[in-house]
Amino acid sequence: MKQDSEKRTALNRAKTYQLVLFPLNNGATNVYFVLILSYIAQFGSSILHLGIFASIMVTVMRVFDAITDPIIGAMMDRTDTKIGKFRPFMILGSVVMALSVIALYVLLPLVPETMMPLRYIGFTVIYFIWVLGYTFQTSVTRAGQTVLTNDPNQRPMFTIFNTVGSLAGMGIMQFLIPLVKAGYDVKDATGNIVVSGYANPVVYRIIVPIGIAISVFLTILAIIGIAAKDRPEFYGLGGHQEKVKLSEYMEIIKANKPMQRLMVAGAGCKLALAIATNTTVLLALYGIMMGNYNSLYLPTMVLGYVCAVPFFLLSMRTSQKQGQRASLIRYVFVALVSYVGVLVLLLISDHSNPNLMLAFPFSGGNAINLYTILFMVFFGIGYGAYYATADMPIPMVADCSDYETYRSGKYIPGIMGTMFSLVDKLVSSLAQTLVAVIFLLCAGLSDLPTDSTPYSFGIKVAVIVMFCVIPMLAWIATLLAMKGYSLTGSKMKEIQSVNAARKVAIEDGMTVEEAMEKYQTLDQVPDHLKI
Repeated sequence: MKQDSEKRTALNRAKTYQLVLFPLNNGATNVYFVLILSYIAQFGSSILHLGIFASIMVTVMRVFDAITDPIIGAMMDRTDTKIGKFRPFMILGSVVMALSVIALYVLLPLVPETMMPLRYIGFTVIYFIWVLGYTFQTSVTRAGQTVLTNDPNQRPMFTIFNTVGSLAGMGIMQFLIPLVKAGYDVKDATGNIVVSGYANPVVYRIIVPIGIAISVFLTILAIIGIAAKDRPEFYGLGGHQEKVKLSEYMEIIKANKPMQRLMVAGAGCKLALAIATNTTVLLALYGIMMGNYNSLYLPTMVLGYVCAVPFFLLSMRTSQKQGQRASLIRYVFVALVSYVGVLVLLLISDHSNPNLMLAFPFSGGNAINLYTILFMVFFGIGYGAYYATADMPIPMVADCSDYETYRSGKYIPGIMGTMFSLVDKLVSSLAQTLVAVIFLLCAGLSDLPTDSTPYSFGIKVAVIVMFCVIPMLAWIATLLAMKGYSLTGSKMKEIQSVNAARKVAIEDGMTVEEAMEKYQTLDQVPDHLKI
């Protein structure tokens, strides 16, 4: 029996608890983003004694992941189980990552140094398995948004809840790990660190079970959040799912111009975040250049998070009124301008002059100076703006997926999510390799520095390049990519309205081809289906 078409609308709205809980999936995976991508090179160098091999393997594995990502995306698009399309991948990804991290950080150091080849092999194999699990779960964050909501007023809210979820995972780990590490630093009689806590395997044995527990808890909440929406009636044009051949995917990506531009923008935002928040870069900035990592790192990170709050609210309002493209452009530009000030301050910093270094009243008893105040202003605004936009491309993936349904009638959120995830991971891995290479070229360091590494001008140059220059270039690339991005706020309303009209027509007996032919522009859509 046909439904009354007058009672059907273009909007698929999520309940508040769904909007809040499902983005916690990103928080669950970001726990491992910190555990692996922020610390794996330091662990490989300091604990396993693999040198630069660990940093290089991050990039090598992510390049190889170019093969696995589309395959997993295609698997997701073809999956239809009793527990839905997305939840199986969340569960499998969580289990695989947990086991991989235990094997890497807890079991692999037990291999004696007399069996170094086994360490190299074990590191490579375990890391590869972890990458698969990471792909399983992260791709759901992007793909699952398509069923959660298509309301232009709700979808931008995903960025805020996604960041809250990220803080619940990434933020907790970023704050907790340095505190654990500080308890295992070895200091000399004057209080200087002679052996970093990051060189003590006990630190990793402590943080791994904590990280796994947090991630599993967040995954369970995220599953609850998407459970009611992970059903065929919310997939694309309804229960209809045309199977897409693997050979067709490349043509689809070629034709989806907005997705291409979003991948560039997402790569720019991710590279800026990955480099500027890299553990080794921050160790060099606050520990070597400024002389007190333990006292400076946490206050500056708190400052950044506090400053991000108003930018999240501003970006959400901008996205709701003008579309997500306008919001991303505006606040990436704010970050770019603010970091000009940060760049100048780091250039004039002087390791021998306390007035040109960061100082807080509680960091060694030094009074706060003008340099610190200016740094807090420029860094606070810049970090707040770019942190608020770092994950903004994620809900925009759902827009590109809806555009593909509008353009071709195909519902392929899995391949859309994994193509974007591929760029995300390639850039993240490139970031770690860049860190190692830049420290080698600028400071002549074959191993990554720790806060016990002595200051040198080369380290200052390396920090400036990675903390400021590379992120600024990444933001410029983002702005250029968004210039031609066609999915504005008004265009997305048209796309959702046309897709809704087609879905109703298919429910009422039309074929997909007939519905695609009948409804192509907004003026052809019945008024009650217009957004």
